[in-house]
Amino acid sequence: MSPYNARSMPDADTKGSNGDPSCGDYLDVFIKVKDNRIEDISYLVFGCSASIATASMTSVMAKGKTLEEAMEITEEDIIRELDGLPENKVHCSNLAVGGLRNAIGNYLKDR
Repeated sequence: MSPYNARSMPDADTKGSNGDPSCGDYLDVFIKVKDNRIEDISYLVFGCSASIATASMTSVMAKGKTLEEAMEITEEDIIRELDGLPENKVHCSNLAVGGLRNAIGNYLKDR
């Protein structure tokens, strides 16, 4: 009911996207990196409540982690931290984790 870090970040170091806006859920993840750590993270998501919840939890779990630690966050980690998801919504965790990994990959590629 109260997602964390749901906002745009105009001064982000990079952005990663995941999903397909033409046919379903879509998300942009914004990160700020300092000394190889995710100093700040936010996202904008278009999707169901499970997509919003998984994006929120992913942002909470990634903030403060090194880039390497954040890359190791899995869909199962997100589901566990949320105390589960309905079986037909488990795929929503892929959206946020994929967006986070894309953002980190873009940051490392652009350095």
